[in-house]
Amino acid sequence: MRGVANEVVNLDQIGSNVNTANFLNVQRRERLLAELHKHGAVRVTELAVLLRVSPITIRRDIATLAREKRLTRVHGGAMLPPDAARSPQPVQRLTLGMIVPSLDFFWPQVITGARTAAAMLGVDLRLRGSSYDPAEDRRQIAQLMDAERLDGLLVAPDMRDDLSGIGALPVPCVLVERAAPAWGPNPRPLESVRNDHDAGVEVALRHLAAQGHRRVGLIATPLSPNADLIEHAFELGCPVAGLSAEIKIRDSLRTDTALAIEVLRLCRLTETTALIVHSDPDAIALSRAAAAHGVHIPDDLALISYDDETAHLGEPPLTAVRPAKGQIGRMAVEMIVSRLGEGDRRPANRLLLVPDLIVRKSSIRYH
Repeated sequence: MRGVANEVVNLDQIGSNVNTANFLNVQRRERLLAELHKHGAVRVTELAVLLRVSPITIRRDIATLAREKRLTRVHGGAMLPPDAARSPQPVQRLTLGMIVPSLDFFWPQVITGARTAAAMLGVDLRLRGSSYDPAEDRRQIAQLMDAERLDGLLVAPDMRDDLSGIGALPVPCVLVERAAPAWGPNPRPLESVRNDHDAGVEVALRHLAAQGHRRVGLIATPLSPNADLIEHAFELGCPVAGLSAEIKIRDSLRTDTALAIEVLRLCRLTETTALIVHSDPDAIALSRAAAAHGVHIPDDLALISYDDETAHLGEPPLTAVRPAKGQIGRMAVEMIVSRLGEGDRRPANRLLLVPDLIVRKSSIRYH
């Protein structure tokens, strides 16, 4: 009888555990729905952190609630179903335009982030590719405005644009990976989401200083609209990090082997032991030239690339500053939707995102 009694107790405990698990599942899903009704859309990654469970658990919860028609699944999260709109009146679906200077290198991830946020917020996104030319930007904006009924515009204008035309548009605009001017051309302040390149260069310089380097250099490609920002940050950051800026070159190495060899010669001449190279193709070209001329990375020369699109393909894999990309697009969409929802009640926003440093073999000294 004692064995039977023990078995009964164990079954009761199992039943209790099952009931507790079911209760916790219900509680968690109700909390998920509360966040959804609060924000209109939720992301798996953010919910996993908030509710302290794995992303897989959140995806299962979303799948269960979707079957119950309590939410709509979208890529990376969930949004309110059409019949659960927070406004009692029918709301017209928003349409945003997005104009970027390129559809490759850096920008695909920005576009993906914007599209994901648009899907989660129930917004239509119309994409146009431009070029690094103010006249072409203006032409693309005009064509998009004529062809579509736009509620807002996300745009990455050329740095040479005075932004007067963008600021005068009849719809709200958010600058993407471009700085909004402190004193703009129009009374209405422009909003922006971009990387804080001062912070990106700072984290690279601090890493080099921690590795024992004292003489450093910068190679910045003129092809990048952010070259001025990166160069300025380098000039200001070196003294703060206790480093001497020995080399500063604004040129592209990716197709100029002779220039890459000249950079290596200057490093020997000035006893420079580390370089920050913007961007990845230039850093990889320099690492190949170094290998061909007996300069060992990182023992003779440490390299940090700036962009982290292809830096991991270097030989050795290159340490890299990784600017925010997908987050830029996502936050730009969220910012303009917030502006459209709240109007002038909300102060203008100008967000700066801090790039990460991805440490690989090209900058670590092994003693």
